[in-house]
Amino acid sequence: MLQRKVVNVMQGWIDGFQKSIEYIEENLSGTLDIEDIAAEAALSSFYYQRIFGAMCGMTVGEYIRARRMTLAAQELACSERKVIDIAVKYGYDSPDSFAKAFQRFHGISPAQARGTGVNLRSFAPLHIKITLEGGNMLDYNIVEKAPFTVIGIKKRFNTETNYKEVPEFWNEWMSDTKGLKGMFGISTDMDGRNFYYWIADLYMPWDEIPEDCEVFQIPGGLWAQFQCRGPLPESLQKVNTQIWSEWLPALQGYELAGNYSLELYLPPAEDPADTVSYIWIPLKKL
Repeated sequence: MLQRKVVNVMQGWIDGFQKSIEYIEENLSGTLDIEDIAAEAALSSFYYQRIFGAMCGMTVGEYIRARRMTLAAQELACSERKVIDIAVKYGYDSPDSFAKAFQRFHGISPAQARGTGVNLRSFAPLHIKITLEGGNMLDYNIVEKAPFTVIGIKKRFNTETNYKEVPEFWNEWMSDTKGLKGMFGISTDMDGRNFYYWIADLYMPWDEIPEDCEVFQIPGGLWAQFQCRGPLPESLQKVNTQIWSEWLPALQGYELAGNYSLELYLPPAEDPADTVSYIWIPLKKL
């Protein structure tokens, strides 16, 4: 009975996510806004993009570009339409920008795609399904926390490139810590394509604010707290993927809250296998 209930909850959640994929497919030749896409899944753009990346292994933008390049190649091969018309149809302002993107994806120019016997890449539409196999353990607890204030440095990142650039931000910080210990990594203010990432500590009002640092208040409320144990960043990335692809679809009685998420870093252990960190996700009761 419990398994059936969990499957029903997951299926309802996956159906909403699949609806967002279908919305993308219906609008590939028009304007696609991440807020509208996420609304189809009843999620904020902040959480939608994190879940999409964990479940699909790519960003929303990468998926849209792959699908548009697939359809553009089909039109080039099967029609007499001008290249500029196809470029505009799939969101490119000029034949040059379209040709560069086409070359990266297919390995040939748009003109060559009209020849016979050429190899073109095809990226099929995603279809989200769930399969219950062996259960994976994911330890977490739901706790209530009072508001607290952090102090840190922040930098704006693009969702398309943040996996590479955020670690570089941490490397930059390690060469000039500005008096910070790096207790938190905080993602805030997702606007669809960009967000702020903070390297931060708890704010102590009696301490002077270092140059280039700011304070930021984290609202009080309920949090799902997940422990990550093992070498970083592998242990944290593994749990993060489980949160968005396994735990969230089966969540009952709560929904995601806020436009932020936190990583908590404890001092490294002598043995990297014993290093402990946490991921905090804000929730509210239904």
